[in-house]
Amino acid sequence: MSFNLILQNIAKHINLTKHEQEVFIGYLQAKTIKRKQFLLTDGDISKHSIFVTAGCLRGYTVDKSGIEHVLSFAPPDWWIADMYSLISQKPGILNIEALEDTEVLLLSKVNQEKLYLEIPKFEHFFRILIENSLVSSQQRLIDGLSLTAEERYNNFCKRYPTLIDHLPQKQIASYIGVTPEFFSRMRGEMIKRR
Repeated sequence: MSFNLILQNIAKHINLTKHEQEVFIGYLQAKTIKRKQFLLTDGDISKHSIFVTAGCLRGYTVDKSGIEHVLSFAPPDWWIADMYSLISQKPGILNIEALEDTEVLLLSKVNQEKLYLEIPKFEHFFRILIENSLVSSQQRLIDGLSLTAEERYNNFCKRYPTLIDHLPQKQIASYIGVTPEFFSRMRGEMIKRR
């Protein structure tokens, strides 16, 4: 397995020596997940930060009525986790499912803590990831309260440009907070206006 993608991802925020790269790679576990398999289900305690090298994952919750609410997608070069569960080590609410055959690198919470001690600059790296995640979640909440469905869809297209034509419409609809039927009508109207 190639570790180039994850090393490039990290290099956006911190510089690693060759030795530090080797130490980091030694803490990773490669895993292949088949389409529709889960890495995490509601009620599990999250034990890993997950980095996608190929394929795509989605993180979602299911409400009391059985309706799915997609919180995030993770295409290649993205990290995903149930942050609440990972940090608190309490049962989470997120389901993380492979939308297609997907290859990931797992960094266990235990190894992440070891990494902080061995290579302190990783604390800086993961702080940046968590801050970016917090900002993104807050913006998504504000968008959900103040933007139209069409504006939320346009934001989705900017955030996930590689996924627009690859995801089922019902999952995009769930992500932007509308029914699949409404989403289909809205997209039809958008296409007519072009």
